[in-house]
Amino acid sequence: MKIRAKIILAVLPLIVVSLCLAQAASYFQAAAGVTRITQLFFTFKARELEKYAENQWSLLVENGYAHRPDMAAAAMAAVEIYAETIILSDTEIIFAVDDQGAVTMGTAPISLGADEWAALKPLVEAESEGVQSALLGGERRVFRAFYFTPFRWRVILSEKEPVFYQDANRIARNTLLILLAASLGSALLLLLFARQVTNPLARVIAAMNRIITQGDMAARVAVEYRDETGNLAHTFNLMTGELEKAYALIKRHAFESALAGRKEQRIRLIFQKYVPKDLIDKFFASPESMLIGENRILSILFSDIRGFTAISEAMAPEDLVRSLNRYFSAQVDIIMNRNGIVDKYIGDAIMAFWGAPVKHDDDALQSVLAGLDMIDAVKVFNQRQKDLGQTEFQIGVGINYGAVTVGNIGSERKMDYTVIGDTVNLASRMEGLTKTYHENLLISETLYAALRKQEAAGGRAALPCRLLDTVAVKGKTRGVKIFAVKRSLAGEEPKAWALHNRGMERYYRRDFSSAAEHFQQVLQLLPGDFNAANLLKRCAAYRDAAPPPDWNGVEVMRSK
Repeated sequence: MKIRAKIILAVLPLIVVSLCLAQAASYFQAAAGVTRITQLFFTFKARELEKYAENQWSLLVENGYAHRPDMAAAAMAAVEIYAETIILSDTEIIFAVDDQGAVTMGTAPISLGADEWAALKPLVEAESEGVQSALLGGERRVFRAFYFTPFRWRVILSEKEPVFYQDANRIARNTLLILLAASLGSALLLLLFARQVTNPLARVIAAMNRIITQGDMAARVAVEYRDETGNLAHTFNLMTGELEKAYALIKRHAFESALAGRKEQRIRLIFQKYVPKDLIDKFFASPESMLIGENRILSILFSDIRGFTAISEAMAPEDLVRSLNRYFSAQVDIIMNRNGIVDKYIGDAIMAFWGAPVKHDDDALQSVLAGLDMIDAVKVFNQRQKDLGQTEFQIGVGINYGAVTVGNIGSERKMDYTVIGDTVNLASRMEGLTKTYHENLLISETLYAALRKQEAAGGRAALPCRLLDTVAVKGKTRGVKIFAVKRSLAGEEPKAWALHNRGMERYYRRDFSSAAEHFQQVLQLLPGDFNAANLLKRCAAYRDAAPPPDWNGVEVMRSK
């Protein structure tokens, strides 16, 4: 947006607002005065009519004619004639209504519907001193009413609402026209002033464009005024004199920066094969921060090829290397596609983590999906192995979630960006438990809780999970619940897994008979299910010899 437009947009609203406030104040004062006078005159007529009616009734009473209907009718007619004399416009009507809502007197024909009278009657009986508004004869009218007891009349003086307020409306229209004219005139004068102020700036901009597009370092502008714009023009002329020197310096720095950028790119390409890309980005953004460790909540994954020693002995070295390269390539791609970081290879095992150096809202979910993808990828890998006549691989995956220390760990000559802590050790032990519990993938209770939370936050359907046991791994006394996870369940699995989880609830409540019934039903649905059979044996043993009072369902592992 140009400065000229900014000046207009900044100043014009101030002028318009001031005019609006002034005109509004004038309008409200004038309109209020005119309306007040109109209302007072309307009320004055109502009182005069009421006095006249009272005088007519007094004459009847004084002359002893009040009991004669003909004389009363004559008095009513006189009141009607007087009402016609005080009407000032063709749209004004004065009429009287009896107790049933029938019009008994009027200066012009008018009829009230039942709905109109029902709405009007409370307003008339209230006998308000002010002017009121209602629907009369099918049109919106203002009125002033009073009750005349001798005739049992509800007398109503009414006028069309637009006519009643026409003077105030006329003032409003005139005020608006004056405001529009004043605003237009202010805008035109302000436009001329803004142009006069900004023309020197426009010439400075034109000179700068010549420098940018044509490299014309000799561009100068005339100093027109002895004010800020003149100072700007003088400063611009001084600046252009220094631009040629600065231009040479800029070119030299640009060349050096380009060389540094190319070096950085080559370093990135080399080290991305060994270090995660996110870690390299973080290093270049803040090199000093990479020397400091930090505590974070991460998801840690360990995977291992089962029986790898036997596999390596049965395969030729070159076949083994090719198979491992294909296996690692697929597994690493899965981890990285799920925002994970491959920490290291430990022989045939892979260690990976999620949540550092970049944290994502669904790290726990992505780590579990990566584990499921890795198991699925092994099936594809084994089909290729089978086609090549090579040994198939079977893997176990254990994933834990918790606090770790993450950072560059090592010596000054060799450092690794890695994670350490009990959470890492437990993840490694859980990978080993996959063999004990005959499952390809196991997750910890902390990961299970984080998984459910992130699934709910992302609006994603929950992955099926089955609670298998509460385990204290070797070297620990505190038990950790472990869960099996699948992407989806088929056949009788949904019913069987639900029965299994309900059986675990009863198992931890020491209701071993009910738990055994549930596990027996699981075995009927999934014959040969190892974990259901194992728990069924435990229930039978605990029914025969109850566990001690402090039993909490923890199974202590004696080996890794």
